[in-house]
Amino acid sequence: MSKTKEVEKKYNRFSLIYDLIESPVERFLFQKWRKKYLSKLKGNILEIGVGTGKNLIYYNNKAKVTAIDISEGMLEKAKNKQINKEIKLMIMDAQNLKFKSNSFDYIVTTCILCSIPDPVKALKEMKRVLKPNGKILMIEHVLSKNKLIALFEKIHNPITRFFLGVDINRNTKQNIKKSGLQLIKDKNLALKDVFRLFIAKK
Repeated sequence: MSKTKEVEKKYNRFSLIYDLIESPVERFLFQKWRKKYLSKLKGNILEIGVGTGKNLIYYNNKAKVTAIDISEGMLEKAKNKQINKEIKLMIMDAQNLKFKSNSFDYIVTTCILCSIPDPVKALKEMKRVLKPNGKILMIEHVLSKNKLIALFEKIHNPITRFFLGVDINRNTKQNIKKSGLQLIKDKNLALKDVFRLFIAKK
């Protein structure tokens, strides 16, 4: 079984309890970030790894959103959050996007680059489908530069990888640069430098 298929299988299974497990961090951290950074986006938007659709209620009515995920189980949950929005949900692999080049004004990811088997390949695909003046907005968790936090992440990484296919110790900033994207913003959000906002362009 390929790594992509393994991730798909794990998220299909995890979709049944995903929102419940994530509810504490969602309430105290992610809700405010989703509202702050997504509510003003306009135009054609591609969301990579929509999951159970937690971002969908924050897009405004001027946003035409295409949201993809590798997991059919996750997308089934996301369907319940399509209220009053022009949103299209699709099964798709972020490493092989089925869109024409230069299609989107914005691309959004929230804690998804940790679980894509080849994040650099996915980022290159995002670069391809992004319009020349478009931006990629990424709210992600990364390997900390703090030695104690980094040690905790490295100890727990085999556990999260086994159950969810999630690598919590990836160097996402480095992966963004490897993809050829220009990083125009890198901001600490929480837990020292673990949760970060990255904004990139072609």
